[in-house]
Amino acid sequence: MRSPDAEVAVIGLGVFGAAVLWRLAAAGVDAVGVDQFAPGHGFGSSHGGTRMFRTACLEHPDLVPLARRSGQLWQELAEAAGEALFEPTGGVLIGPRTGHVVTGTIAAAHRHGLHVQVWDATELRDRLPRHAGIGEHHAGVWEPAAGLLAAEGAVRAAVRVAEGLGARVRTGTRVTGIELVPGGVLVHAAGGAVRARQVVVAAGAWLPSLLPGLPVRVLRVPITWFQPDDPAEGDRYGLADVPVFIRELDDGTCLWGHGVHSGTELKLGLEDHGGLLREMHPDGDDRQVGSDDWAALTRRLDTALPGLAATPSRAAVCMYPITPDRQFVLGSPGGDARVVVAGGDSGHGFKHATGVGEVVADLIRGVSPRVPVAFMHPDRW
Repeated sequence: MRSPDAEVAVIGLGVFGAAVLWRLAAAGVDAVGVDQFAPGHGFGSSHGGTRMFRTACLEHPDLVPLARRSGQLWQELAEAAGEALFEPTGGVLIGPRTGHVVTGTIAAAHRHGLHVQVWDATELRDRLPRHAGIGEHHAGVWEPAAGLLAAEGAVRAAVRVAEGLGARVRTGTRVTGIELVPGGVLVHAAGGAVRARQVVVAAGAWLPSLLPGLPVRVLRVPITWFQPDDPAEGDRYGLADVPVFIRELDDGTCLWGHGVHSGTELKLGLEDHGGLLREMHPDGDDRQVGSDDWAALTRRLDTALPGLAATPSRAAVCMYPITPDRQFVLGSPGGDARVVVAGGDSGHGFKHATGVGEVVADLIRGVSPRVPVAFMHPDRW
């Protein structure tokens, strides 16, 4: 291959790609980021105004070190960008004592020595009176370090700081393919190919089309915001009364969300949307949201978080790239160091993005990551 255009090309500048570009630039690596949209767009998986941050990761206990490091890096990025990206509100995980949310959170906290408080049903009712239907068999795990990240703002900040450190950015450029060549890769894109020694594929929902060998599906996920049914009650649904939460219900489904952060709306959702999520093509037109998208959620809100309007004040569609075991794909498929993939976030990846960016920058430079990543390797299947 003739002289490369960059040492590393980063495909996709959602939250993973933006964080990768920042950490590469911070390490002095010559990198160019390529995206078909502008940073902070609303067509992928990194939008929605706010995203939850927590370190007691019930999804996998080995995610806790990554979450801890990510928390440090979010603060570092905020300082470099000169803006607030994280609000430490605290967060609570609620459910039956024997359910996967409470037991998984407690197990992760105990294994890694995290500071949490376990509340019984009486404490839950006293501390969180907006949450209804708390049975005696329920418990809650309070994590003071949890909070909210600014979604679009964090993506734009990472790209902007990366550019300030020397990274280059090409937006409005759709990548159509990746070709491995001696000594590097050709990233085929509108306007001509980008030559690089290595490529990072952080394309989110477009990951399956660029690396079709990976078992990643893309799910269409409605995200919804609600207002109190009585506007005069709005101040009773703020973050103090409805902090960041995940709540497992007795039927096994999980609510998630938080109270009013700015304006008058609560952001609320249903994990897996009651089993009604369907696959979508990222370039498709399935972005209209209707009553079928929130019916399963509002039925549960009526009994679990009453007092809200029956219809969302606004709604949007997000896309979840999901893997069979719901863990990320992070590493070089087939051991070929020319390609590093970072994706498959399965709906719980945003908070880990800065740590993922650092891991990828380490892998690119041949440095051993400081956190466990073997369980996320793309060859595990």
